[in-house]
This record gives sequence, structure tokens and C-alpha cells, in this order.
Amino acid sequence: MIIFPIVIVVSLILYVYYKVTIIRSKDMLQQVYLNAKAKISLGVFISFFGINQYLFYETKFALYVTIVFVILGVAQIISGFKRTKHYANEIKKREQS
Repeated sequence: MIIFPIVIVVSLILYVYYKVTIIRSKDMLQQVYLNAKAKISLGVFISFFGINQYLFYETKFALYVTIVFVILGVAQIISGFKRTKHYANEIKKREQS
């Protein structure tokens, strides 16, 4: 199951990338847009990390922890997608006017 560690590392790198890009950006709207993208990366990281830990340990306790991690990760992903969609539309409106 090499795919899980790859997704975990890539999502963590994307999360750090978006957070550093937020610091470098001066535009407030661009910052909240990048923060929403960082939330998506964090959600993917949390979800896949939990799944990977369950596949490694395969205990009842690991299952409960995995369920919690997946729920938190999916909540972050959904929130990030909603915010990304909203702020992308706001950026388009600002560019058109």
C-alpha cells in the first residue's frame, strides 16, 4: 500500500506550500482563498493518515481513531471546497470589475 504514504506526503507538502504562500501574499482575498486550499490539503492528510494507521495496526482502538480522523478530515475537505468555490467566485467578480 505505497499509495497512502505518497498521498500523505504530497498533501503535507501542499499544506505547507499554501501556508507559506499565504504569508507572502499581500491581498487579503487571495490569502483566504489560499487558506481554503490549505484546509483541503489538511483534510486529505488527516483522512489518509488515519486510514494508513488502521492498515498498519488493525486493532479496534486504531479503528476508532481512524473513524475520528476520517470524520475530521472529511469535514475539513468539505469546508475547504465550499470556501474555495466561494472565494474563487469573489476573485473572478473583482477581476471583471
